[in-house]
Parts: sequence; C-alpha cells; structure tokens
Amino acid sequence: MSQEPQVLMVGPADGLIIAIVVLFTGLYLSRHIAALREFNIPPAVTGGLICSGIIAAIHGLAGIEVRFNLELRDLLLLVFFATIGLGSRLRTLRKGGKALALLVVIAGVFLIVQDITGVGLAMLMGAHPGYGLMAGSVSLAGGHGTAIAWGAEAEAAGLVNAGAIGVVFATFGLIAGGLIGGPVAQLLLKRSGVATPGAGAPGQAASAPDARAPAMASLFDILSAILLLAICVEAGHLVNRLLFARGVVLPGFLTAMVVGIVIINLIDGLRLQVNEDLIKRMGEVCLNLFLAMSLMSMQLWLLAGSVVPVMTVLLIQITVLTLFTMWVVFRLMGRDYDAVVISAGFAGLGLGATPVAIANMTAVTARYGASLKAFLVVPLVGAFFVDLMNAAVIKSFIEVISHWLT
Repeated sequence: MSQEPQVLMVGPADGLIIAIVVLFTGLYLSRHIAALREFNIPPAVTGGLICSGIIAAIHGLAGIEVRFNLELRDLLLLVFFATIGLGSRLRTLRKGGKALALLVVIAGVFLIVQDITGVGLAMLMGAHPGYGLMAGSVSLAGGHGTAIAWGAEAEAAGLVNAGAIGVVFATFGLIAGGLIGGPVAQLLLKRSGVATPGAGAPGQAASAPDARAPAMASLFDILSAILLLAICVEAGHLVNRLLFARGVVLPGFLTAMVVGIVIINLIDGLRLQVNEDLIKRMGEVCLNLFLAMSLMSMQLWLLAGSVVPVMTVLLIQITVLTLFTMWVVFRLMGRDYDAVVISAGFAGLGLGATPVAIANMTAVTARYGASLKAFLVVPLVGAFFVDLMNAAVIKSFIEVISHWLT
C-alpha cells in the first residue's frame, strides 16, 4: 500500500521570496547561456521550470509534496492586465488604420482555427473537448496568464489538472513561437522576392520598443500608478460581481483590463498625465513574478504520462500556425516587406505572447531593415485585441461544448 506524501505548505511571503530567487536564477542563466537569449526564453520560465523540477525531485525522492499559497500570484495577474488596459489609448489604436483592422480580423479567425484544431485533436485522442481548448487559444495565443486563469475555471468545472496542462502548452508554445518566426520570415523573403530596405535603414531605432530609457519616477508618479492599478483591480472585481449576479461569468483579468482602458481614455479626455513608463515597468514586474510563481508551483509528476500527446498536439498546432501565417497573414497584409515582418510577429503572437512577437520582428528588421507598420500594428493587436477576442472565442466554444455534451 503506497504511503501518502507529506505536504509542506508555503505561505504567500515565503512564496514571494522563492519567486524572486527563481527570477534571479533565470536572469543569471539568460546572461550566461546564449541559447536562452537567442530564443528569447523569459527568465521566469527558465528559473520556474528549474524550481518545479527540483520540487518534483523532492516529491519523488523524499515523498514530500510542496504546495504554494497562490493568492498573491492571482493578484499579480489582475495588476498585470490592468497595466495592459492602462496602455491602450484610443488615439493610438486609430493610427493603425486599415492594416490594424485587417490584422484584428485575421487574428480573430486564427483564434477560431486554433481552437477547432485543439478540440478536434482532443476528441480524436478520446479526451474531453475542454482539454482541446487548453491546447488551443487558451494557452497558445493566450499565454501563461490566460492559461492559468481559464485553467482555474476549467478545474472548477471538473477538468483535472487543466491549469497545469495549460501552463505546459503555454511554455512550449512560447519557445516554439520564438523558434519559427525567423525561419518563416526567411522563407517568405526567399519565395516572394520582395525588396527590403536594408539593415540600418532610417527609423529602425524608433521602431523597436524600449528604445529610450525611462525617466526617474517621482513619489507622486509611483503613488498615482499604484492608485490607478488598485482602482482597476477593485472596479474590475465589482463589475465581475454585478455580471455574475446576472448570470455572466468573465475572468477577473479581463474586467480589470477593460476598466484600465476606460480609465486611461478618461484621463486623456481630462488632459491629465500619467507616467506610462512606470506603469509598464510595474506590469513587467508583476508578469515576471506571476510567471515565476505559476511555473515553480507546477506539479510535474502529474504530467509525466502526458508528454507524448502534448508534443503531438503542439507539433500539429505549430504546423497549422505556420501554414496560416504564410498563406493567409502574408497574403492579406500586402505581400510586401511589411507583411513579412508582420508574419514573423504573428508567428510569435499565435504561439507565445506579444514580447515573443516583438522579438521575432526585431530579429528580422535588424538584418533586413525597418518596418514601422509592423511595430505599430502587431503590438497593438497582441496587447489589446487578442485578449478581448480570445475571451469571446473561448466563451463561445465552452457554450458549444457544454451544449453538445448535454
């Protein structure tokens, strides 16, 4: 008769300390291992996977199961999405024009294709179709934050380990998104023969994100940013409670982001000022701590039997994304050099996240020249529209699956 493992609970403060150590570990490894930098692997992912591997070894060798109190992690997720909302100005969205609107439609169609692929593969493998959503836009286009948020909803509905499976897909998708963007762009350039501006073309530095160092934030700026983020989180929670009372269930991160969008555009209308760089840095800190806590708390021993199906599904999703990018995105976006760079970004966006998309585009433009259009529309689609559309697509698929199963 097997002995039950001893459970070791880790509180929020101790978990935060471990998460920071995990991030420092990832940062150290990224500085000293070229492959991690080349493939744009986030330090939180590197350190978090190492930590979860150590915890899995402790479980296997000593029979001790380490469990983390993740209340602080869940709060960090809400704050991060609030920073995304506070960075989404209507005047910026209008600058994208026709290209932005077209890419939004393309991205929405791809989300549906990705979920159809995931659900179809899950059913072929004899699994619940809900797991197909976790292997679709929930984790791949959505990333770690969306995977964990919707994973909690799925587990509450009875899908065992849905959150952990979603994190696995999001992690491997992040790596794959950074790996295929460059080769896709190279293949498109070779096949299409489009002209390139040339390395070092004017505007390259301006098109790349974070081209200038942020100014030192004052105490007023810091307190104002904290207040805005707290209002977004609390107002989002209030909106969720009102919607829940009317039978509408949405993830907390989505309402926090929408409240942030409303607030920042009201601030613009009143001609007030906020420190945008500070809010972005706060979002970066929250995202990295959130990822570190999520990955280090994964119970890898529960996923040992699912490695083969996970890799099989992932390879098929990579193939679907590559074909969609080359035959739909590139063609509809104009078949020119801008379309090549946008395609590289879309490959990162569809499997990883906005930072992966930007990294892919930066790698292409560093070699072939600037693409101002790509650096305008892809980050806007990734940071604003994809999350909103993904939530709607996921909800629609859940309703269809629930109706079909009943």
